[in-house]
Formats: sequence, C-alpha cells, structure tokens
Amino acid sequence: MVTMNRVAWLVVAVLCCLRNGAVEGFHAVYEELMSVPAAVVDNQYRTVFHFQPPRNWINDPNGPMYYNGIYHFFYQYNPYGAVWGNIVWGHSVSTDLINWIAVEPALYPSKPFDVNGCWSGSATILPGNKPVILYTGVDPKNRQVQNIAFPKNLSDPYLREWVKPDYNPIMDPDSGVNASAFRDPTTAWYGSDGHWRLVVGSKRKHRGLAIMYRSKDFIHWIKAKHPLHSANGTGMWECPDFYPVSMEGKLGVDTAEYGNGLKYVLKNSLDVTRYEYYTLGTYLRDIDRYIPDGTSADDGSGLRYDYGNFYASKTFYDEGKKRRILWGWSNESDSSLDDVGKGWAGIEAIPRAVWLDTNGRQLIQWPVEEIETLRGKQVSVMNKNVKSGEVVEVSGIMTSQADVEVTFQLSTLDKIEPFDSMWTDPQKLCEQKGADVTGGVGPFGLLALASANREEQTAVFFRLYSSPKGYIGLMCHDPSRSTVRPGLYKPTFGGWVDVDIKKNGMLSLRSLIDRSVVESFGAEGRTCITSRVYPSVAVDGDAHLFVFNNGAEDVKISELKAWEMMKPSMNGI
Repeated sequence: MVTMNRVAWLVVAVLCCLRNGAVEGFHAVYEELMSVPAAVVDNQYRTVFHFQPPRNWINDPNGPMYYNGIYHFFYQYNPYGAVWGNIVWGHSVSTDLINWIAVEPALYPSKPFDVNGCWSGSATILPGNKPVILYTGVDPKNRQVQNIAFPKNLSDPYLREWVKPDYNPIMDPDSGVNASAFRDPTTAWYGSDGHWRLVVGSKRKHRGLAIMYRSKDFIHWIKAKHPLHSANGTGMWECPDFYPVSMEGKLGVDTAEYGNGLKYVLKNSLDVTRYEYYTLGTYLRDIDRYIPDGTSADDGSGLRYDYGNFYASKTFYDEGKKRRILWGWSNESDSSLDDVGKGWAGIEAIPRAVWLDTNGRQLIQWPVEEIETLRGKQVSVMNKNVKSGEVVEVSGIMTSQADVEVTFQLSTLDKIEPFDSMWTDPQKLCEQKGADVTGGVGPFGLLALASANREEQTAVFFRLYSSPKGYIGLMCHDPSRSTVRPGLYKPTFGGWVDVDIKKNGMLSLRSLIDRSVVESFGAEGRTCITSRVYPSVAVDGDAHLFVFNNGAEDVKISELKAWEMMKPSMNGI
C-alpha cells in the first residue's frame, strides 16, 4: 500500500502523484526528511501499551501470523526517519500479542523485482507447516508486481532471515491490469480442486477490484477471467482482506474453511477517502464469486471496522486460540515536521478479536484478552445517577494510560429527539452535534485526556434518537477541544450503533486511553472509533477522566471500572 500523513493528504487529495514518472499513489514524499535521524526521541506522546518501534515511521500491518507458538508481526517501516520512505518490512515477535521483541527487518529492496519498494502483503502457512510471505514489489519500470519470500531457516523460532527467489515476480500486471494500481496480496486459501487462490487490490477507472489469482504450486499463478468482486465509484482497493467467519459463536475459522455455517467478509481500504469498509456475504466457490448480502452499502458509506483513524487493516487466523485477529494502523494527526521533531510517527491499534454479531448484520470487535494482563490499579463507580449538565470525575489512577469500561442505564426515553431522515452521514452529524450541544437522550459518555478545568478534553459519547422504525444510536469522538496547541488536525468521527436499546435500557462503552490515542468500543464492540490527540495540559499525571451528560434525560452509571495500564516490553523501548 502507498500511504501518507493525513494532514498532507487533505492538501493533495485531488492530485494524482507520479513517482519517477510512472507509479501513481496518494502518498506524500518528503525526500529531504525521509532520512533525517532523530537526535532525541520525544516521549511525551509516545503510547505506553500500543505497538510501536523505538523510533521512526511505521504504517501498514503486514503478514501477521501465528507459527509454532510465536506471533509474528511485520509492518511497513522507515529505519532512517519519521516520514514515509526507505520502506522495509519491520519484524517483531511475541508469545502474547502484548510484549514484543524487535528482530531484523524481514524484507528490504534488494532485487530487480522490488528495487523501488517492498510494499504490503500477507502471510500463508503452506502444507508441511511452511510459512511464506507474498508482497508487492516495485520494479525498475515502476510497475507494481507480486513477489514471494521464504524463511531461510525454519529451525530459527524467530524466522529472522527471509529469502526472495530470483524467479520473482510470480504475478505480473498484464495488459488488462493497471500496473500502478496493483498491490497488497491477501492470505491465500486452498480449494477442494487443488488450487490456491488469493486476491490483489486494483482498480479500473473508478471501480475498485479484487483481482483473483489461482495456482497449483504456489509459484505459478494465473489471473482469473473475472475478479472475485468489484464495486463502482470506490476507486483503488488497497489492502483487501477476504476471510470466513462462523455464523455461531466467537471462535474464528481458518481462511481455507468452506461449507455451511459460514459468512464471508470482504474488506477494502479506499485510497480515495483514506477509510476502509467491509461487507458480509456469500462466497460461491464453484464460480469464485463473492456476493454481498445487501445488509450494508457496498461502498465507503457502508460498515467499517473503525469509524476513526484506522487504516490498512489485516487479519489472521490464530491457530493457538482459535480466533481471528485484526490489526490496523493509526497514523499521526499532527504535521510531518512535528513527526520529525518527535522522532517517530504511527502506531498500531490494539489487536482485536473479530466475530459475527448474533444479528448476522455486522462484525463485533474486542481487544484481545491478553491486554487485560496490563491492568494495574483499579477504581470503580457503581449506581451513580448523572443528571442533565452534570460532570463526574473518575479519580485515583493515572488516566493518561487507562482501560475504562462503563455501562450506562437509561431508565426512560421520554425526552428522546426525533431522527431526521436527512441525517445520512454519522460523522457529519457528530460534527454538527458535538459534546457541548445539548440534546434529549445524550450526549453522554466520557471526557478522556482532559485537563482539570476541561479546557482540553476528548469526548467519547452516545446520542439516541427515535424513528418510525425504532431507536437509532449514534456514537461520536469529538476531539475539537483535545489540545490548546494551534493548527492541529482534530477531526470529529462518528458511526451508527446497531443495538436494541429498548430491550434492556443498557449501553456500554470501553475506551483504551494511551497518551496520544483514544480507542473506543461501543455497544460491546459493535461500533469502534479511534482518534489521535495531542494534549498540552492534560499530560501524564495532569490528565483527568470524567463522565458527562449534556442530555435533558438523566443517565445512570450502572457500573464503571477503570484500570491504570502498565507498560509491556515493547520492542526494546
């Protein structure tokens, strides 16, 4: 995948950049900055428990896998500076997805088929328990091609060295494929006909494509006559992901599973909008077609893993605990010069377990259970009524690095506001109705990374509305007052919440707060939002946490638990 800082994206989103005259992409290239080493790494905004290397730029998660009891995580990484460039495949290993050891980069430009870039890809475990990596390389003609790499020594538990055979590339863009929009191969799956299959992201004019390839030996690949799926008006499909989920329970299934009791997920990262979306549907294996169910839009207005700062995601099947794990990248919201000054840029969101909601309409995501091993000192609030206009402080722990779980009880909905059918975009609605805009039922929720007098705060909240079809939930992140620093990009994010609030009158929220990131899970993981924020006052011990209610209807904190989070071993930091 090609990427860029979000601020720079806003400036050049309408431009189609040409790198060396051929490869198009929407990334900002700061050649004068990409090899500037950090004199000092600024730790004020460095996260405590989110994945980061010790310094420099990081973006897409690549090729995550579980192999012989060890989790391997690869990522796009600049070893020489804090902006995009000089990209290699960084590599870290773990036994618990929380404590990480950095090892040597797995891939770096070294061959004609990747001399101009080693971009994103995936890992597959072949028969005989042999892992392989498929990745996008950029060749001397600046064409995007797909390459394969193997571990040099399978007896090395950390798989430190990888070999790129000279018969690469194994997939070339033919005359029907846009050579500058052909990247990010998925994990492969094996069919009953003896063929391996995978898809590569692409586009044709404004139509996003998941181009399918088949192979008998995993070396010689043939492009299928038609894509697995496509959608008009979506633009380039970066970092596609395709996998099955069980229709019952929370257990994950291997990518190659097929049969009754499964739904399929197709996820695409949209280069045009810098957001990603997914659909649920059916995989017709006999004709290699994916058919969405039609329960959500098959475009950027559809379902998302995360309605905030979250991109280029990748899942893998965790054989050890029989679950599907999702990784996603959260880039910075300050400027590239700020990144150079910090000496680093980018984090990975907390890995999430993913399964199908019982309603069959969407996925549920929840932080992996291992994150709870970092919970330290705890405080609680029980059965506390929060009146209209009231703010309640949660104190007793370091709230700049915290895990907060709260369940709100709504005893009545008498003052609920009607839903306007013109409200089609939840993000725009959250922008119009921020945390300080009073309502009927809501806004109510958390004020994270707040200063004592709340001149700085990042609001995470719900609003509820009524419609002829029932109640509609809205979840928002409002960081408009997240810092007193001038000139920062502080977008408001929002997503609909699919929950039957009338059933039990309860609505839950979990937020992982980590210095410069607030990562939230609403309604038990049905709606997720991640924001990057940079408080100047609410830092470390001066950060406060509040529960607030700016709705006309009182709400009750049925139960709130908050834990101060301890620091794991993070790549030597």
